[in-house]
Amino acid sequence: MTRAGRLRVVLALNLLLVGGLVAIGLSAHSLGVLAEGVDYLADAAAIAVSLLAIRLSNRSPTAKQPHGYPKATALAAALNAGWLLVLSLLVVVGAADRLRSGTHPVHGLPVLIISGIAAAVMVGGVLILGGDPDDLDDPGGNLNMRAVLLDSAADAAAAAGVAAAGGVILATGRLFWLDPAVALVIALVVGYHAVRLLGHITTALRAHRVPTPGSLGASRPRP
Repeated sequence: MTRAGRLRVVLALNLLLVGGLVAIGLSAHSLGVLAEGVDYLADAAAIAVSLLAIRLSNRSPTAKQPHGYPKATALAAALNAGWLLVLSLLVVVGAADRLRSGTHPVHGLPVLIISGIAAAVMVGGVLILGGDPDDLDDPGGNLNMRAVLLDSAADAAAAAGVAAAGGVILATGRLFWLDPAVALVIALVVGYHAVRLLGHITTALRAHRVPTPGSLGASRPRP
């Protein structure tokens, strides 16, 4: 399957899960499940941008763009990682506020079921995205796929964590603070990886600078 084809499959998986996660999150009063839904929606938007970037990078050079679009996929990866970082900060603020002000009762069973399904679906997304040697031939595209792969892996881990918290809440009938606590830990971990990925993307963009006519002329040896 092509790179664009794999991205389309994962995009469809994200969109299918968003509605269910948001609905269950609201009805079960689960910040963790709501964070999953918002995360998947942000991922879907970033994947759509990634598909556009791949399309631009495959275009032939024109008079206005004589060098083509060599940075398109790396810039899409930056947008993807940026979405993830912003979302992580929002979840951190929401979880900290809920832990400080007191947690509401959370319904464990729907949290366990929907998060377990989401974790399984996103593991499938990771398997679809990973392991294509063709990505290694395109550093920018590889970064782009790494960004989407990171999102999908983070989604799977987040869903598994929220499902575990839902299972404990279901079994005990209390310990509602576990829901925002798990959301906080996941957000911090994902945010850390997003910052690291942004650093790699910045390095890649510097390495792919297109020389200007002035710089080319300045580098020529004088006769």
